[in-house]
Amino acid sequence: MSMSSRINEIKLDLEDLNSLLENATRQKSKDLISLEIRRLQSELINVQNPVELQDVEMKSAKGVPTGKKCYDIKLNNYAWDQSDNFVKLYVTLNKVESLPKEAVYCKFSDRSMELHVTGLENKNYILPINNLCEAIDTEKSYTKVKTDMIYVYLAKKTKKTWSHITTVEKMLKEAKSNMFKDDTDNLSADPNAGIMNIMKKMYQEGDDEMKKTIAKAWTESQEKKGMGSDLPGF
Repeated sequence: MSMSSRINEIKLDLEDLNSLLENATRQKSKDLISLEIRRLQSELINVQNPVELQDVEMKSAKGVPTGKKCYDIKLNNYAWDQSDNFVKLYVTLNKVESLPKEAVYCKFSDRSMELHVTGLENKNYILPINNLCEAIDTEKSYTKVKTDMIYVYLAKKTKKTWSHITTVEKMLKEAKSNMFKDDTDNLSADPNAGIMNIMKKMYQEGDDEMKKTIAKAWTESQEKKGMGSDLPGF
């Protein structure tokens, strides 16, 4: 079977499986279908990339334009809620339902997720979330696309209520609460210094992943303000 034929076969299989998933009523059936969908999505990416690369190289060699440039955009905004079994993220993107199903996919790990949307009106979108508040089951987590909306279902490993999406958000809130209790006057006098002290404490006591997350957040914040990106006194 040729590469192109295999790609078409996978796409047809994905269409059938997504249709089955929407109509499935038993959770076990949904889990099995979702698992096969993710396997086929991974296979499609692996099969498709060499074909697309070869096509681009052939067009470039002939001096044929390869199309409009796609721009990468990082997403930051999402809404969320939860049930006993899932934490559900809601990501708004106009016309996302117009994309082929394989253009929207999510990479899951035990404590992180990375949503990808490729080729939406010459833009590639990415939503990375690290240091999730609790562990997730990567085999049962999945995405669903509706009109102007992407749903990301993070399957909980334990039926525990999440207070926040990330541990950084949780620690910041707890640290702020403690600071209000222990040092209200100082925080009111200089709230920026208080928040800086919280971040500094989290950076010093956190693991490598926590340090990386805080350093990245600080750098992006300072770049927006046109200031230096060094972590002061960290």
